[in-house]
Amino acid sequence: MKAVSFEFHRPASLAEASDVLVRYEGDARVLAGGQSLMPMLNLRLVRPAAIVDLSALAELKAMEVSSTEVSIGALVTHSALEFCQESGVTFDILRYVAGGIAYRGVRNRGTIGGSLAHADPAADWPSCLLALDAKVTISGPDGARQLSIADFILGNFTVALQPGEILTSVHIPLLSAKARWGYYKHTRKVGEFAEAIGCVIDDEARSVYRVVAGAMSTPAVLLSLLAKDTQAVTLDSIRHALGAAAPSVEGRHLHFHAAAVMRALQTGARQ
Repeated sequence: MKAVSFEFHRPASLAEASDVLVRYEGDARVLAGGQSLMPMLNLRLVRPAAIVDLSALAELKAMEVSSTEVSIGALVTHSALEFCQESGVTFDILRYVAGGIAYRGVRNRGTIGGSLAHADPAADWPSCLLALDAKVTISGPDGARQLSIADFILGNFTVALQPGEILTSVHIPLLSAKARWGYYKHTRKVGEFAEAIGCVIDDEARSVYRVVAGAMSTPAVLLSLLAKDTQAVTLDSIRHALGAAAPSVEGRHLHFHAAAVMRALQTGARQ
């Protein structure tokens, strides 16, 4: 099966891209890396009147590092992050997570912005960036605005983009030199989407301690785990925190996701 017929636009500016999206009144889809959109088009799961290709927008492919944060353009690929030469703990976790996404072909084409805008709960970036307390910048007809990852991802495959808006960049606070992190993803075989994700950020110098569970039937959630000593955290305490943060996750699934979080905590303790 192949995609239905659609108009193709390759705008030369963000303003032009926004204008095209507004003109189609919600019946246009944005093309970033295409690793999710192209299969959906070919299976006719989506049937847009138009595709808006952002690949000509060089400003969305830049990455800038300041004294407090790293700003990553929405079109920066997973592969670019995997092989990023920047030093520091923040880039250690970004390289690790990016290198575990799908396969080489997907990492070469897929983008961080496309992954977030698609909002698949099993994807890596929503969980990782929630743990890193990242924000996104969105540009549209009324200018630019910023949202936290938690406010941007409203549900599975649902984000807070309004008509004409485009996710343009991701902003991540830099971790201190002695920060520790742990990331664990369970998949049945290499390259598949995750069935459970656990991520922990422990940055004592910045008074940051965030534990995230992802790849559930809901978007990733922050867990209220106060004990930083992994010896004091049990599977029961993680299950309790998961039950409070994501009540729809029950039974064996609760234990499965709790185990992923425990693995991330144990890994983080060794960083």
